[in-house]
Order: sequence, then C-alpha cells, then structure tokens
Amino acid sequence: MTTPDRAPEIDWWRLETWLRIRPSAKPGIYRRVFAMAESEGLKYWLEIFFSAGIATFGLVQNSPAVIIGAMLISPLMGPIMATGMALAVGDLYLGIKAVLNLLISVTVSIAFSGFLAWLLPFHSPTPEILARTNPNLLDLGIALLSGLAGSVVVSRGGGDGATALPGVAIAVALMPPLCTMGFGLGSSANFQIMGGAGLLFLTNLVAIVASAFLVFLLVGMNTPDVQQAMATSRGDESLLRRLSRGPVARILATGGHLRWRILMVLILLGSIAVPLRRALLQVAGEAISRADVQDELTRLVPRDAIVSQQVNVTRDEIVIRLVSTKPAPPAKVTEVRQDLMRRTGRDVQLTVEAVASKAELAELMARLTAPPAPPPTPEKSVADLQTELIDKVRPALADIWPSSDAPMQRFDVVLSASGVAIDVHYQAATELGPVPLGMVLQALQKKLDLPNLTLTAERVAPPAAPAGGRNASPARRRIRAAHHAP
Repeated sequence: MTTPDRAPEIDWWRLETWLRIRPSAKPGIYRRVFAMAESEGLKYWLEIFFSAGIATFGLVQNSPAVIIGAMLISPLMGPIMATGMALAVGDLYLGIKAVLNLLISVTVSIAFSGFLAWLLPFHSPTPEILARTNPNLLDLGIALLSGLAGSVVVSRGGGDGATALPGVAIAVALMPPLCTMGFGLGSSANFQIMGGAGLLFLTNLVAIVASAFLVFLLVGMNTPDVQQAMATSRGDESLLRRLSRGPVARILATGGHLRWRILMVLILLGSIAVPLRRALLQVAGEAISRADVQDELTRLVPRDAIVSQQVNVTRDEIVIRLVSTKPAPPAKVTEVRQDLMRRTGRDVQLTVEAVASKAELAELMARLTAPPAPPPTPEKSVADLQTELIDKVRPALADIWPSSDAPMQRFDVVLSASGVAIDVHYQAATELGPVPLGMVLQALQKKLDLPNLTLTAERVAPPAAPAGGRNASPARRRIRAAHHAP
C-alpha cells in the first residue's frame, strides 16, 4: 500500500507550531471530525428539523434574532468540516461519507422548509429572505474567514465544531439560505429566490471546505498516527467493503495526489467566484449610480424642498420619482436627466412632481378645520313679522286687559309707516273711559318695549234683553297715546 502524499515538510509555515498542536493530539482531532460526519443518531436529525423550522419561521417573520438561533442549532458544520478533513488527509472514505450525509441533510432541510412555507396562507418575501438572494464576493470572503476560524477551533480540540464557536455558526449562516430555498419551493417554485439562495449556500459550503482543507493541511494532519486513526475509525463498515473492491480500492489506498485535490478546491472556488464577482460589480455600479443621482438631484431642487424620492436602479435603466415643494423648470429636468445618462451610462427616467410647502399645507389645514360660517338668515316677509308680533302681543294683552269688566272679543295688529297699532274689540254695557284705556296703553308700551305703540278700542254691545229691553247703539272711541314713556 502506498503511503498517501503529505504536505511539504516546512515547519516554519505550519500552523501546528503556532497553534501549539501536539502531534499526539492529531489522531484525536481526526476522530472528532470523523464523528462530526455521522448522521445516524436521532440527535442530529432533530437538530436538522428544529433549525430548519426555526429558520423558516424567522425568515417569514423577518426576525434576525430567531434566524440567529437557528444558525446556532444547525449541525451542518460537522459534515462540511469532515469534507475539508477528507481532502486534507486524502481519506476518500470519509469524504464520501461526509458528502452523502451533507446531500441528505440539505435535501431534508429544503423539503421540510418548503413544506412549512407551503402551509402558510401567505408567501410574501420579507427583507430577510430577499437579503439572501443576491450574494457577492463579500459573502465569499466572510465564509472563507469563518471557515478558517472554525477549522482552527477544531484543530485545537475545541469541541464538535458546530457549537464550539457560536460566532462562526452565525457568520457562516448555512441553514437560512437552505430555508430561503425552501420558501421559494413552497411559494409555487419561485426559481429566482431559489437560485439566489442556492448560490449563497454553495458559496458558504465551498468556502468552508476550502478553509478547512487549508488549515488541516497546514497543521500537518496527514501523519502515520492519523493514518492509523483513519483505519481504526472506519471499522467494518459496509461502505468500506464496497469501496475496497475494484479500481476504487486503489484510489482509497493512495488517497489521491495532493496536487489534484488542491486543483479541485481551486476550481470550485473559481467557479463560485465568477458569478459572485459579477454580482459585486453590479452592486458597486448601483452604489455609484445612486451617488450620482443624489449629486444631480441637489442641482435640480434644494435638499430641504424634497418631500420624497424613489430611485430604482437596474442594469440598464434608472427610474427616479421626485416629489418637491418647489417646481423644477422642464429645461432643468431635461439637463439633469442628460447628465445622469452621461455619468451612469444608463437610460434615465426622471419625474418631478411639485406639491404645496409645509406652511401652505398648514394654512390649508387650518382653513379646513375652521368651523363653518353660519348660513345667512333669510329676510322675513311682512306677514311673518305680523304673525310674530301677534304671538308676542297676545299674552301681554291678556294679562293687562280688564276682562272682568269688558271681556275682549278679538284684537288686530296693524303695521304702518308710523308704527304699530292694536285694535281691540270688547263687550261691555258702557264704554271704557279714556283713563282705563290710557293705563292699558302705557302698560303695553312698557311690556312690549314699543314707545310708539297706539291702541284703538271699540265696544260691542251685549245681546239685547228678551222683553222690554233696550238696544244700545255701538259707539267707537279712539285713544292715541302721547309719545312718551309711561
């Protein structure tokens, strides 16, 4: 059996010296990583389901705290680290086992998340979901550094890798992209969301595998003690027996050449970096275009006059809708639009709408909230005034007139240019003298507050006696009061 090739024996650039990793501890590190690739226990699958469910609901609720909790529970870091270890030490058996475990875990996570999303009565993507659909080179850098940190923790014996460094699990974010893919699957197969989230997951996966491969290679994990641990860890597995026959046995025995493993990692990184670089350039171009838009809009209207602005930047077009309290001249709008097209290289659609200023709006609101003016009182007719005056005279005359001596039959109110006159018809055997009528007139003038009031009284004789009676002829006397206060 050929001994698998080892990393170059250059002590000064090996991390084992700097990290103070003892050679005797390396077999234990390998066995720990080998155990991380296991997926047969109930604990592992419970963590998969729990983390996938929490991440799905956190994405739907747009809750970063819930999503972080799902990252900490997820056990996916284990098989990914095991894949990096398999590449570093040339362990094809561990690599196949870790990759199979990873494929099954990813499939189960996406399917379970898609099922939960399908059960939801709404499928509106939240900002947390959309944030995981546009990865770029910055995400690759984050994943590389996170993978290096996690690999160093595992190399120094820092636990099971998935929870030894919570910051690594949060930074890598393996489960949220998978659940974003599940949300796209459960939302009538939204391939745009699924494609963007899938690219982000592949970015994290390849970056962590490459980082783990580099760290395990530099710490010199491919030692005879590790080879012995490799043989011991495999045991009498059925997969091992199948791989031990035919041409696969030779690859398993030699572990493959190191240069081919390095080339494979580089090819994976390069294939991921190409679309990520394109996305980063697009983001950079949009940021520069937005800065140019802000610069040109200040030439169009003052900043304090801008009520709202909407800027939508795409690959070929910029759509700007500006609402301002000051109108912009059409010639100025055309000039700014042409300058933006020249600076950004995109077609520009610029719309400027003028609205009232804050002071004008406040004045308008004050007018709208003011109580309405009372409607004008309609002018009264002579008949209405006479009726109103009669209603006012009736109770006053009833209180003042001597009804016991001369019952009042009726009265009339006469309006003329000289004033108001009251004509009373009363029944009595003899006429009332001027003194009683003068007293009645003075009392009415005072009670009705009409100094120019005049009073006319006409006696009506009582009915004639049956026999021997005498008919009295009616007499009429008019008394006109002097114009003075009583």
